[in-house]
Amino acid sequence: MVERARSYRKTYIFMLVSSLASLVASLVLSVDAIAIAKNAATKLSCDVNAVVSCGKVARSWQSSLLGFPNSFIGLICEPVVISIAVAGLGMVIFPKWFLKAALVVYGFGLTFAFWLLSQSFFVIKAFCPWCLLVTISTVTVFSTMLRINLRENTFNRAPESQEKIINFLDRGWDHVIVTAVYTIILIAIFFKYGKYFLPTIGV
Repeated sequence: MVERARSYRKTYIFMLVSSLASLVASLVLSVDAIAIAKNAATKLSCDVNAVVSCGKVARSWQSSLLGFPNSFIGLICEPVVISIAVAGLGMVIFPKWFLKAALVVYGFGLTFAFWLLSQSFFVIKAFCPWCLLVTISTVTVFSTMLRINLRENTFNRAPESQEKIINFLDRGWDHVIVTAVYTIILIAIFFKYGKYFLPTIGV
């Protein structure tokens, strides 16, 4: 049991660091949302131009989909994930139903994060660095939860199927997939907003 718990230490460390990063980003976005609520013309620290602008994103209806700033959801959910990560580092072995429930709930969070990213890309047409940090962190946390669920076989796969999954994880292919997701997001951002980051070179 102890060795089994220790085998997840690196996974829980990644979960902890990512959830802490997301919590910080959510806090900054929440403070910004309150500032905008007080004064709609407030200029935020990451309002670089018309496109690289947290303020433009924060003023959109998508940023308050449930009637309050989306960042408040992060303030509620990330401490729960942090608690799970800390407990995991403390050698706690969670029951399968708990791991499965956490994965499903965070899966909704991941879907929501990608939806917001797509809205930023194609509808709002503005880039928010803090929102990107939340998206990247959400991908990381979900991948750590999925990895633990797969190793614990929470979905009760047949032994032959489970053996293939474990072999897949042992080879590190899950890390390759997650890295590919990061790369796709960053490449998309570069092609969409790269010219707004790079300094203009005069002739």
